[in-house]
Amino acid sequence: MKESKLRELSMEFAIEIVKFSETIKSHRSLVNQLERSATSIGANIREANYAHGKADFVAKLQIALKECYETEYWIELLVKAEIVDREKGKKLFNDCGTIRRILIASINTAKENTK
Repeated sequence: MKESKLRELSMEFAIEIVKFSETIKSHRSLVNQLERSATSIGANIREANYAHGKADFVAKLQIALKECYETEYWIELLVKAEIVDREKGKKLFNDCGTIRRILIASINTAKENTK
């Protein structure tokens, strides 16, 4: 998948998380963590576009990947704690998983291209 598609997906996901977060009236510290990790995914993908070489590019994408895993954790926690609707949580988790899989493929491709 093209790099621009990854940027688009991560931006759409961040917007979805921000809007979703506004609907949660309690547990602001958990919601804040979710927002921070979810919006960091796209920020690091953008930063990768201005990397100082392949190693820096891969490092930025790896940070974005770590943020994906963290975001999935917060979504899962909010669902299991019954703070958010299971169906909405499932959709967000799946959207994050899509970005995660693309990131993994992008990282692997970038690493292969440096050999």
